[in-house]
Amino acid sequence: MFPLKDTIRSRSFPAVNWLLIIANVLVFILIEWPLSSTQLDRLVMTFGLVPARLVAVQPQAILSIFTSMFMHGGWLHLISNMWALYIFGDNVEDRMGPVRYLAFYLLSGVVAALTQTWLGPSSRTPLIGASGAIAGVLGAYLILFPTSRVITLILLIFLPWFVEIPAVLYLAFWFVLQFFSGLFALQTPAAVGGVAYWAHVGGFIWGVLLVRLFVRRPPAYHRWYPDEYRPW
Repeated sequence: MFPLKDTIRSRSFPAVNWLLIIANVLVFILIEWPLSSTQLDRLVMTFGLVPARLVAVQPQAILSIFTSMFMHGGWLHLISNMWALYIFGDNVEDRMGPVRYLAFYLLSGVVAALTQTWLGPSSRTPLIGASGAIAGVLGAYLILFPTSRVITLILLIFLPWFVEIPAVLYLAFWFVLQFFSGLFALQTPAAVGGVAYWAHVGGFIWGVLLVRLFVRRPPAYHRWYPDEYRPW
């Protein structure tokens, strides 16, 4: 399943969401992409989050909680993360406002990093990517826009099939997949390709539980919102 768009139209321009997307893309294109494999490995080891270093409370490791959020392991990793942020982040920013949304996004990434560290405190494998922070945005979207639909592309062999899936079902399925993949990773860590599933789980739960602390009182919605898609 590949999400194409949601059915909720943002009432304001999502400036912070776009700045986050642009920042991630620029870091990848200007800093990571030109490097050789050896240089890139050194960069990732320096600015990626290494759980064992964080447990040891090394100053560089604490900074890496934030720097790791803006690094990615390849084009597919970058595009998939930024596409999810593009689809779901604008509406969450609309309800929170830019400053609160930025704080929420960064704190989601922190919680995601701490969750992954808690489940693998001795790991020396560097973690990079915005998916932990984005998982928090997905959790917030689930609470704020439960009546939304996600227009999804499903490939049946070679035939494209476009389906409107309720956001509740789409995001719940995503979370369950991450959770059980995380359980499998605890048993056979080498078989899951180093994906930080517990960072996704931790970020998502943070978003679900604490989103209301960041939401402003919603003003009146414009008339072009269909009644069935009003996000309250």
